[in-house]
Order: sequence, then structure tokens, then C-alpha cells
Amino acid sequence: MLKIGIVGCGTIGTGICKAIDDGLIETELYAIYDRKAENVEKLKASLVNLRPHVMEIEEMVKHIDLLVECASQGAVYEVVPAALHAGCDVMVMSVGAFADERLFKTVYEIAKEMNCKIYLPSGAIAGLDGLKSAASDKIYSVTLTTQKPPAGLAGAPFVIQNNIKLDEIKSKTVIFEGKASEAVKGFPANVNVAATLSLAGIGLEKTKVKIIANPALSRNIHEITVEGTFGKLTSKVENVPSPSNPKSSYLAPLSAIATLKKIIDPLQVGT
Repeated sequence: MLKIGIVGCGTIGTGICKAIDDGLIETELYAIYDRKAENVEKLKASLVNLRPHVMEIEEMVKHIDLLVECASQGAVYEVVPAALHAGCDVMVMSVGAFADERLFKTVYEIAKEMNCKIYLPSGAIAGLDGLKSAASDKIYSVTLTTQKPPAGLAGAPFVIQNNIKLDEIKSKTVIFEGKASEAVKGFPANVNVAATLSLAGIGLEKTKVKIIANPALSRNIHEITVEGTFGKLTSKVENVPSPSNPKSSYLAPLSAIATLKKIIDPLQVGT
């Protein structure tokens, strides 16, 4: 049975662990880790059947087959290379870290050398299968438009640096428009999907992102438009925010759970 380790005991990490605890994924939850001890204890208390080890990364990677990163973009720098060097596959949720081209190249080369896999779940968007198929020929443009309630954008570096007063926004307002490479740095907790979209398509510099604060919304909306030699693809998802973290959509942990199921399932459906 596949042994996995979870790094990050927040919304997504907890969702994955509870799915394993409930028997939805046939894997062994071997170890968990979070820099905040209270997050670890809260997660352990929520589990009914499992008693995972609590381990530092250096020790964890000696015992597991797959490391799941769901902590932060900063954590990717530390845990992903360490896991790959130890011969572990990795699943990365904080895909925005790969806006750092040097990091991505380093991680990719280690994975090739060690014959390991890097899994990037779809997150809170739909349509990656079509985009990947379309990328087999020429793609002209990829655009992601994200709308969120203002509170869901609180704390984003771009918001802080530009002194955007989210609580004063009373109507639908565009607060960012630019390249995906800029979006994932300015909104690291909000649009990791922009990096995933870029890696599946035409890259971070060519993929366009628009972020809208909309106080009329109670859901997070991601709209994708792709045009290429295949024709035109449009996708729209209205995500319920995670009950414990309004910056993240509930679909994000579900996509991680689905990816884990796919890894261990002999039947592979979709592109």
C-alpha cells in the first residue's frame, strides 16, 4: 500500500487526511508535519481511525513513497527537492512556487534523475484536460478570470503593497490584470491555479490573469478561455469557499483526493 506523508495540516492537508481516515483513499497515511504544532494536534484530534507519525521532513522522506505538499509556496523550496532526492514522488498544491523558473527547472531535473513523479492536481479549476490536449498543437491564448468576495483576497501581497482597501469595495472591481507569473506572486494563496494552467498550456509569461473583487459573491469563480488551432474552449466553475479558509475553494482538497485516487487506480480516465 502506498505510504504518504502530508506537509501542511491546514484546510487541504486536513481534507486529504480525513478522506484516508474515512476509507475513501486506499493509502497509508504514514506521517504528517506542520510548523505550527497546534495545527498538527487539531488534525490528529479530527482523525477517528488513523494515528500517523509526526515527523520532520528529513525523517519523513525516509519512510514514505509520496510526499504531499499543501503548506505554502515557501515550503515547496524546502520539502519538494528533499523528497525527490530521497526517491519519493511528490504532489504539489502550492504550484505558484513554480513561477520561480530556477526552482521549477531544479525540481524537474531532480525528478528525472531520480525517476520520480511530480503531480500537480487541477485545484479549483476545470478544463485542464482540454487544455493539455489542445497544447499538442498551437495555442493562441489562455486567459483566467477569477472573481472572489473581497474578504477572500485579504492578506495578499499585491493587496498590501498597493494599499487596496478591500472593505471599502462596494461593487465589482478589477484589482489585478497581468501575466500569470505576476499573479501567483501577488496572490500566492488565491491563484495557484494560474500556475497549473500555465504549466499545462503556454507558460507563465503568456497566460493572462484578471482578478476581480466582487462583494456580491458568496462563491469563488474561475473562468478559463483557451483559443488555438483546435477551436475555442471555455470553462467556468463557481466554487464554494472552504469553510475553514475563504481564500481556498472546497474543490481544491477534492482535486487532491481525486489525484491520489488516480495514482493508485489501474483505470486511468481522461487526458
